[in-house]
Amino acid sequence: MTRALAAEAAAHWGGTLTRLLRDRENVVYEIALPQGRAALRLHRTGYQDPAAIRSELWWCDALARAGVPVPAALPARDGSLLVTLSNGRHASVIAWMDGDALGEAGQPFARPAPEVLRLHHALGQLLAQLHRATDALTLPEDFTRPRWDIDGLVGENPFWGRFWDHAAATPDQSATLRRARDALRDRLADHSASADIGLIHADVLRENILVNGHSLSLIDFDDSGFGFRLYDLGTVLSQNLYEPAYPQIRDALMAGYGTTDTAMVETFTLARTCASVGWTMPRLGPGDPVHKSHIARAVMCANRVIG
Repeated sequence: MTRALAAEAAAHWGGTLTRLLRDRENVVYEIALPQGRAALRLHRTGYQDPAAIRSELWWCDALARAGVPVPAALPARDGSLLVTLSNGRHASVIAWMDGDALGEAGQPFARPAPEVLRLHHALGQLLAQLHRATDALTLPEDFTRPRWDIDGLVGENPFWGRFWDHAAATPDQSATLRRARDALRDRLADHSASADIGLIHADVLRENILVNGHSLSLIDFDDSGFGFRLYDLGTVLSQNLYEPAYPQIRDALMAGYGTTDTAMVETFTLARTCASVGWTMPRLGPGDPVHKSHIARAVMCANRVIG
């Protein structure tokens, strides 16, 4: 069924399906277009509305035109960037980005330690370039994306869910998650007075960072929105907390980005681990082991960051 829908979508761009790349939040296929390879996305129903998806596509296209290594949006044969399919699902096509994923979630880096540090320094530079290029843009009046602000992270109904209410958490873990929420709310309120806030990727995970020789590129802007810029660094680091070289990875990323605010980078790392606990709640089955592993990671991070 999904492949038939993808074939229907590909026809809007005059393309043919090559292979399935990912079947998670969005279903992603590699397709062959007359001008070469591209990535077709079938957007998850009920997550981002059409206006938000069009805004994401506009932003990525503008970034690509500004020289940021992100995938540009490719118009369908009728000139539209977003197509509605026969079952109401939406589809888009983006330019192909060469490279291999920086790593895999839950797995130690297979790359040598010096290379890992070099790549994270380069990643910090890339995030700084993305933020600078974004600030130089004039957004369309109808531009809309989710908000990774205080409410979006630790409000009464965070964007990814009430992580402190996770049913799989033990009473002690729930207490720690509530304590983390309170501490995050206070720290983010203080930080917001001087924070750099704007559009962020918001999901800078290993599988969304492509390595091509000495260069990096970013893909998958599905969760992008308005928020604290240092949250992008915290997202990166949330996957590295169990790495033996975590402090060195953190410092390399921060140096590349150009910040020395270790306390706030660690705070946003905690914010991301908590948000990820909320992310699991509506998406994974009750027995999925990721529930417990994400809760344990957030609790560990909370005990380290807030004591």
